[in-house]
Amino acid sequence: MRKTIIALLLAAATPAWAAPADDLARVLDDHWAWYLKNNPLSATFYGERGGESELGDFTLAAQDRQAKEAAELIARLDAIPDSGLSPAQRVDKAIVKRGLAEQIEANRFGQRTMIFSSTGSFHQFLPELGNFMPLRSKADYENYIARLEKVPAAVDQAIAVSREGVKGGFTQPCVTLGGFGATITAEIADDATKSRFYGPFTRRKPDSISDADWEALQARGARAITQGVNPAYRNFSTFFEKEYLPKCRKDIATTAMPNGKAYYAFRVRQETTTDLSPDRIHQIGLDEVKRIRGEMDALAKKAGFASREAFIQELRTNPKYYAKTPEELLTYTARQTKIIDGKMPEIMGRLPRLPYGIKEIPAANAETQTTAYYYPGSPAAGLAGFYFVNTSKLDQRPFWEVPVLTVHEAVPGHHHQIALQQELEISPYRRNAANFTAFSEGWGLYSERLGIEMGLYDTPEKEMGRLSYDMWRACRLVVDTGMHAKGWSRDKAVAFMKDNSAMSDANIDAEVNRYIGWPGQALAYKIGQLKIMELRQKAEKALGERFDLRHFHDAVLDQGAVPLDVLETQVDTWIAAEKAKA
Repeated sequence: MRKTIIALLLAAATPAWAAPADDLARVLDDHWAWYLKNNPLSATFYGERGGESELGDFTLAAQDRQAKEAAELIARLDAIPDSGLSPAQRVDKAIVKRGLAEQIEANRFGQRTMIFSSTGSFHQFLPELGNFMPLRSKADYENYIARLEKVPAAVDQAIAVSREGVKGGFTQPCVTLGGFGATITAEIADDATKSRFYGPFTRRKPDSISDADWEALQARGARAITQGVNPAYRNFSTFFEKEYLPKCRKDIATTAMPNGKAYYAFRVRQETTTDLSPDRIHQIGLDEVKRIRGEMDALAKKAGFASREAFIQELRTNPKYYAKTPEELLTYTARQTKIIDGKMPEIMGRLPRLPYGIKEIPAANAETQTTAYYYPGSPAAGLAGFYFVNTSKLDQRPFWEVPVLTVHEAVPGHHHQIALQQELEISPYRRNAANFTAFSEGWGLYSERLGIEMGLYDTPEKEMGRLSYDMWRACRLVVDTGMHAKGWSRDKAVAFMKDNSAMSDANIDAEVNRYIGWPGQALAYKIGQLKIMELRQKAEKALGERFDLRHFHDAVLDQGAVPLDVLETQVDTWIAAEKAKA
């Protein structure tokens, strides 16, 4: 009887949400362990132990197994009542469930067999392995070698998956694959010590490794490249040239593939985190193009040019706007990063601890890549973030693009947002792995506009660079939906971008190929930016003189990447709290 009374008293003293919260914590822990097991490369990058010598299972059977397990995790989440959770816990539950549901849905489409494109491929990432895992001890290097030794099996799995794609008619359009074969053969080095895979063995030897052990590790690494990696890449090259390329698609629209219309609708919903239709997004794009074009016309007139076209022609052709050497472009970019770094405390309340660096995009990939990209760092693994700059085709990489490009890829754009997320006191999955493109790329594009308040666009050329980049993302809404949902040809897409933006021919060519091979992804930028700008205007109107830009930015970023509807609720909560303070 006494025990029963004590139990009743304890139950009365326990918050009503304690039991559901405990259940949710268990499911979240199990989900994170499951995610790490299925993604050993990510686990290493996040500083998690276990699987350090694994690459992962890339077979269709593994995808099916993971989809089944994802459904089981969703069932466990659904069994936990929302009424018993705090608001923050409900967000945790919803975000994990959303990711699992999208994984299941994606696995139902034959497009799951399309595992490479001109934008990026497993064969281009694998040589970078040594840059995204800690290499400080003999054990670390042994793990790296073990991964090199598993490359042949991984390539065989990728070929098998792609063969299924060829059988089902799921291949990349022919028009996007020019030069793709060269990106495979470029990674084959007869002299193993010249291979990018050998890069980690050219670094300074860690003090904890003896000279004899170091020589042995180098020999094992070279042997893994010569006897395993090189033959695997030759096999992939043969498959691509003899089996895949002859079956490439003549039609560029993803909707031309089996079940393509449903797949594109899924991709639009997944990337934008909205229910906007392709037709509605197309119209939003046309409206944005009209608005930005008007601003470009006004700027050209102010700069003394007869027309926008005349100003853009000057920007595209005058040699003074272009670097003569890769080092000149990198030096100019590096100086711009430090100018921006010095302005960050003016617009951000919280700054991340993790630094970032600058690297060239590897020459083997640069010809088919866009202007720049960002690779996140990892505080747990001791890895900095890196802003990668394309130093090929220097006559297509103008100086006037550098300020707007840098605020997007480095700070206050991707590096700032992602490095802050890695420090947040949220679940490990949300801190490390949760990524909603509309949020992260929307923030990157919104950051470009912050360059105005940072005083970065201090010449008409730089301001036209900003407008051109904004136009670029507006054009994406029109071009992506145009090609995949409205029957546009590639030539029409190229002409539309060339007519409306100041982008160079090389960048337009690479970008249009990207939209063809990666449908829907490019829609996220402008849709996300417009939502953040809408929420800022809402906050400015609601708070008036009490509006603080630094605090608003912290409010946007302090839960990491979230779907746009969650972001709106988050900002509304912050506005209410700011009003309550007053």
